[in-house]
Amino acid sequence: MVNALQMDLVPISRRLAAEVEKVRFGPPTSHVYNPLLYARAPHERYLERFGQRTGRVVLVGMNPGPFGMAQTGVPFGDVAMVRDFLGIEARVGKPTREHPSRPISGFACSRSEISGTRLWGWARDRFGDAERFFSRFFVLNYCPLVFMEESGRNRTPDKLAPAERERLFAACDRALSEAAATLRPTHVIGVGAFAEGRARATLADTPFRIGSILHPSPASPAANRDWAAQAERQLEALGIPIR
Repeated sequence: MVNALQMDLVPISRRLAAEVEKVRFGPPTSHVYNPLLYARAPHERYLERFGQRTGRVVLVGMNPGPFGMAQTGVPFGDVAMVRDFLGIEARVGKPTREHPSRPISGFACSRSEISGTRLWGWARDRFGDAERFFSRFFVLNYCPLVFMEESGRNRTPDKLAPAERERLFAACDRALSEAAATLRPTHVIGVGAFAEGRARATLADTPFRIGSILHPSPASPAANRDWAAQAERQLEALGIPIR
């Protein structure tokens, strides 16, 4: 049976999916994917299985990667990690308009999401199994949308036009606020500076302690130098013991 807390996270996700679907984006954005819609089954399975506790540390990412949550519906959702470590696999559909060089093949995707292999790989190596990790942490994304340019290049939410950001961020802020009120975390930790900034703007009047850790993206030279060890030191400096 799904408990009351689990049932709260799913409507938050569905409202967010519907709200961001109404936002329109102009050039250079050419394609927008909403995995909360076409990958709803694994996404909600993630919420129902691991979103049932309060009093944890919530890690907040920016938005889905093209080979992670875009394929699996799970934050930082590298296919192998979601299937083998989290134990989640479900049917994934297609976005309304698919970029020819960024196809969605769901759990058949053969590409790795390095940010996801680093984050979930750390969780596996440090905690041993998913249940132990999720007894202390939960992971979500601030923005659920994937943005691409005509070339197929990924475009992040902070690069959107101001008018686009305003409407998008309003919906994402509401969802983050509702998720925090539901999960009642001890800390809200941005995975990267962008997510920390949105958490501080959204949750300024709440008791939740806010901070950040280094994003595990391979585009960050710092993250390529033992990201896991750096992230652990940053968490411990924020008063979050790891061992």
